[in-house]
Amino acid sequence: MADLGVRVAGLELRNPLLLASGIWGESGESLAGAWRAGAGGVITKSIGSVPRTGYPNPTVEPYERWGMLNAMGLPNPGIDEYPREIETARAAGALVIGSVFGATAEEFAALAARIEATGVAAVELNLSCPHAEGFGTEVGGTPDDVEAIVRAVVRSVRVPVIAKITPNSADPAGLAAAAERGGARAVSAINTLRAMAIDLRLRRPVLSHGLGGLSGPAIRPVGVACVWQIYDRVKIPIVGVGGIGSADDVLEYVMAGATAVEVGTAVAFDGIAVFGRLRDALSGRLEELGFDRLTDAIGAAHAGRSAPAA
Repeated sequence: MADLGVRVAGLELRNPLLLASGIWGESGESLAGAWRAGAGGVITKSIGSVPRTGYPNPTVEPYERWGMLNAMGLPNPGIDEYPREIETARAAGALVIGSVFGATAEEFAALAARIEATGVAAVELNLSCPHAEGFGTEVGGTPDDVEAIVRAVVRSVRVPVIAKITPNSADPAGLAAAAERGGARAVSAINTLRAMAIDLRLRRPVLSHGLGGLSGPAIRPVGVACVWQIYDRVKIPIVGVGGIGSADDVLEYVMAGATAVEVGTAVAFDGIAVFGRLRDALSGRLEELGFDRLTDAIGAAHAGRSAPAA
């Protein structure tokens, strides 16, 4: 069977399958469960400076067979309470990446330092939530903002910094390049696409917030395209995100230029057993395609370009 080990932002991953932030990350036990199920690493839900209850229900709506709409509003217990959940996950042996969100570069930097102190292996910056006012895309939508935030965080921590890039931009690859200039060791692409649905009988949006984000299979071609474009603009590793539910989905991202991937909506629909299924199928599929190692497939769809530095 093909070797699935990869190196991202200096982290040695047993396989490229990461639990995406915001899915199954409410507690340390759920993070540990994803690790035991076969994930190569787990990313916490995005944590802020203070507790947030998020938006009122309905916040999640399945979208036929294409995925789901959600507008959670970044609910979280705050940085003072969440470290105990990270401790639980790490005690189970999990490789944990801490996700944080903030309104300013200074807030991001302070949160990153706090979450680093919990022993996480890296920090992922949520610069891309499409529906939380004052956060996400609103603070990470321009190259200057992305570079400034990443640079501030890099100065405040020693662990690797990963910037999660929004697709709701004219130039996601430009945002990734800005993150690299700021010192990011990797970028994640993409977060959800801004979206909404209308209840015709009630004559109002399905989600309480109105606007939300679309995830799942419908956005995979967008994610693959962003990874493809980013690969030509940066030298750091890329983590592909969006609509991954099969080994072939993983390999689309990998051949477009991703070194690892995040799995989210598939976990919400199928549970954490999806990690073991994907891991086993991926190793066999690589072998069928003539690859001894996953790393040999990175960027394989690009002619004349070698894999990025780890």
